[in-house]
Order: sequence, then structure tokens, then C-alpha cells
Amino acid sequence: MSNFWEKLPKPFFALAPLDDVTDAAFRRLIASHSSGDVSRVFYTEFVSADGLLLADESGKKKLMRKLIYSEGERPIVAQLFTAVPEHMEQAARLVAELGFDGVDINMGCPDKAVEKSGCGADLIKHPDLARELIRAAKRGFASYRPRRSIGQAVSVKTRIGYTKDELDAWLSELLAEEPAAVAFHARTRKEMSDVPARWERIKRAVEMRDELKSPTLIIGNGDVKDIADARAKAAETGCDGVMLGRAVFGNPWLFADVNNPERSRGATRTPQEKIQALIEHLALFDELLGDVTHYATMKKHFKSYISGWDGAKELRVRLMETEDVTQASRILSEIVST
Repeated sequence: MSNFWEKLPKPFFALAPLDDVTDAAFRRLIASHSSGDVSRVFYTEFVSADGLLLADESGKKKLMRKLIYSEGERPIVAQLFTAVPEHMEQAARLVAELGFDGVDINMGCPDKAVEKSGCGADLIKHPDLARELIRAAKRGFASYRPRRSIGQAVSVKTRIGYTKDELDAWLSELLAEEPAAVAFHARTRKEMSDVPARWERIKRAVEMRDELKSPTLIIGNGDVKDIADARAKAAETGCDGVMLGRAVFGNPWLFADVNNPERSRGATRTPQEKIQALIEHLALFDELLGDVTHYATMKKHFKSYISGWDGAKELRVRLMETEDVTQASRILSEIVST
């Protein structure tokens, strides 16, 4: 089995790992609306490697639900976070056993609780540990799939720096371990999402990669509006792939027809299409996650789906007052049938 990254036509499009957003239900919905000829890769939400190994049975059950996927989502990458190389190695092996195509290491999350444990963006300050984690992930993934190059199916998602732009030094450290791909959110940890993403730094990352003759793919991330915008940014910077995050809210058609960008934008869909998609989303949530994830998680999607037409606000208010999937689905079904 070869490294899937090598086979992706470029530029490819990546579904960003968004906690409590790109969960198993939403990914399956997106996959069901995707065109089969789209060059894309899905990432799971980030999952604690420490929790997979040390949590109680209830905690492990919830974390394992983050790692369910459908065949239609392939290639599918599981994103893990930890500051303990031994835990990364064991979790990466588990991910391989579950059949994932690759494993990604979160080195960019700015959440304070995540950083307090030495994970996420905190790793930018500790390049030696970051490199050790990449090696551990490779060992773990390859231990279950020992064929040549499969250990290279390890990628990293990070930022261009912590308190300041330190792309050159940081990328040099990462490239030394030859991960399959590095996705850069083109802002520092300090900047969060408060300033425009600096895509000229993605271009610099590509230049560095080429100068060092590294095989690592460079993925750009930050402020990508839609597929057309992603294509333009890839052409401008020379990056191999573009990751889309906020563009997916209320838009399971993101990869429906990338050759017709208008059809890949949720704003072009009719109210009927949006309501029907939300009904499907609710059903998948109930089926796959309903017994481990609080219903309130679904409510963050309502505004994205239900907006842009007369009466949308009133409908959204009604949905926000619901207490479970059944109530919400009933309201939406009544709207569709009228």
C-alpha cells in the first residue's frame, strides 16, 4: 500500500479538521454530496491520543466515535494531538488498524487547555519534541502497515509561528523529518483569526520546500472562501493543496462539482435544498453520534443552513428552541411539505 498523498492530483482540496463541526455525521453528509472525480482529502476532528489510551470506558467510547468514517470519505486522515511520543506511537498504530489512510498531528490549535498540556500550537515553541512526535507517528502507523513508504503517510497541521512569524526556522525543523504534508494556517498563534491570512507566507513555504528539495507537500489554509478562491490561491502560491474550513458551514456541497464553482457554494442553493440537507444532517447525527454527543452541538449549524431567505430567521428561532433531533426534524419536514 503506497502513500496516498503521492497520488493526489494537484491542486487538491482538504476538508479542515474543525472540532464539533467536521464530525462523523457532517463528513458523511459532505461525502454523499461530493463528486467522485474531485481531488480532495478529509480530516477528522482532532482526537486526544492521551484519551484514546488513558480515558475511562465512557471517554474512550466518545473519542472512538470521532474516528468512525465511511468509505466515501477516502482518503481520510485522523488528526491526533499529544505531547507524549509514546502515546502518539500507540495512537497512530490504532489509527492504522482502523483503516485510516493517514495520520495528522495537530501543532496549531490555540485552545488554552490543549496548549497547557504541551500540545497544539505550543509545539511550535518546542521543535525537538515536535520532530520526535512525527517520528513516533511514523513508527506507529508503519508498525501496522510496514510496507515501503506507508510510514510517510504522516502529516502536520500548524501555524507560521507562535507570537511572531517564524516560518523559516519552524518549517526547516518540520521538513527535516519529511512528513508527507504540512498544512499551514497562514497566521501566528497570537494572531488567532484576527488578521487576514498571509498567503505570501504559503508561497515562501513552497519556495523553502523546493530549495531544500524536500518531498513534503505544502497545504495552504486561512480565509479561503470557496473552491474558486482555493484554486486562485493555489495558482498564486504554488502550493500543492488548499484547506477549507469556514467555507463548509451549511455547505455539504463544497466538493459537489469543483469544475462549476457556483454549484460548490452553499449560497447558490435553494431554501428547499438547504432544509433537506439539514434534515439529512440531523438524521446522520442521531444515527452516528446521538448517544455520545449533546444535541446542542447540532445547533451551531442551524444559522449556516437556515439563512438568506424571507422567514429564515423565524424558522431558525424555532429550531434553536428544540430539545432534540426529533423536534427539529418534525419542524423542517413540515416546512418542506408545505
